[in-house]
Formats: sequence, structure tokens, C-alpha cells
Amino acid sequence: MADTPVISITNLHKCYGSLEVLKGVDLTAPRGHVVSLIGSSGSGKSTLLRCCNLLEDSQQGEILFEGESVRWKGEGLRRHPADRVQVTRIRTNLSMVFQQFNLWAHMTILQNVMEAPVTVLKRDPREVEEKARQYLAKVGIADKADAWPAQLSGGQQQRAAIARALCMEPRALLFDEPTSALDPELEQEVVRVIKALADEGRTMVLVTHDMKLAADCSDHVIFLHQGRIEEEGPPGALFGSPRSERLRGFLSATAA
Repeated sequence: MADTPVISITNLHKCYGSLEVLKGVDLTAPRGHVVSLIGSSGSGKSTLLRCCNLLEDSQQGEILFEGESVRWKGEGLRRHPADRVQVTRIRTNLSMVFQQFNLWAHMTILQNVMEAPVTVLKRDPREVEEKARQYLAKVGIADKADAWPAQLSGGQQQRAAIARALCMEPRALLFDEPTSALDPELEQEVVRVIKALADEGRTMVLVTHDMKLAADCSDHVIFLHQGRIEEEGPPGALFGSPRSERLRGFLSATAA
């Protein structure tokens, strides 16, 4: 079981009507590894991440969570997961951190972090509160537990969102451009937290525009171009000696 990847995707196709966004993509996230998805806007990165978490239905291909295959019914644009209980179980084990924080404005930061473990996982609120405070301390905002989201900076809100994801104690964390809504100073607050999580050996799939973050914390990097994997490999190879002309052009543009 220890050798079984947390997420394994084979030949994934995703369409929005007649628009094919993913055109046969493979992805493997081994336990304890960080996989980063890079590429231009519209290349399919966020769509692939949402397919990992079954927030989007794919039209073809296989998705496995810890060796268990997602069961489907229907074909093509009518394909949907066949087992809603399975979907819920997988989603609760793949916590997602979004670009725009998505904190509940009417709840304190502590209540935000506690909400899903208590309501979805039915865990004891006292135990969850203890864990929630530990995770808020881990991301450096223990003193903000009783604050409202509107009272926090963008960087603090994103760190609260990471604490919320961690409090579910998932098998893997999925990050969808977690720093793109932040200015450079606040961005570094979040980058430090993500790097610390990588150093702990947490399994993560990370969509990012930050090439330094991808280079520093990834075990494997996938460069998507127009819905296909143009190049992939360890970060030293992709960033140090890219083979494809498209990747060289992308890296030159992001470095400019």
C-alpha cells in the first residue's frame, strides 16, 4: 500500500461541449511527493487539478485514488461518477486550496478551520478545535483564531485556508494557484508555508505560476501546453535544460 500512488490518472480527456481542454493526460502523485503543474493560462492546469478532486467530470480516462478506481456511468459528455459515496470519500481525502481563499465571511478563522471536520467527518468538536489551533500555529496565525476573515490580509487568509485544508488530515493537498491573488510580499508568506509542508513529506499537487516555488519544492514537474503534456520530469531537468522549444519559450517569458 505504501508504494501505491495517492493519485494516478491515465489518458484523461476533458471537454466543455465541443472544446477539448485535456487531450489524454497522465499524472501520478506518489505518496510524499510534490507534483507541480506549470503552463500558460488555458493550458488545462486547473482543470486537471479539479478532475483529480472530481470537481469536474472527465469524458475519458482512468482516475485512481490509492489504487481504487473511480467508478463511472455513461459515456462521453454524459459520463459521471457512479458512486456518490465514493466521490465524497475521495474528496474528503484530497483537500483543495483555491486561489481566492474561499473562507466563510460569517465565521471566525477558527470556525472556518473546524467546520468541515465537524460537519462532514462528524469528529468531536473539542478534538477538532485542538487540532485546528495546532494547524493555525503551524501556518503562523495562531493569534488570528478569533478574527474574522475580513480582518486578515490576503496572505493571512490564504494561510488560514491552508490550515483549513490540513485540518481535514487528507492524504494529499491540492493547490490551485495559491499565490496568484497576492502581492509579492504576501506571496512569500504563503510560499514559506508550502515549502515547509513539502519538507514534511506531504503529498501535494500544485498548480503554480511561481517557477521558483515549483523548482524548489517539487519532485516532479509537468508542463502542459494546449491540453497535452509537452514535457515532464524532475525540476532540475525541466528548468535547467528544457528539451522542448515551447517550454524554453514559456520559461523565458515567465523570467522576463
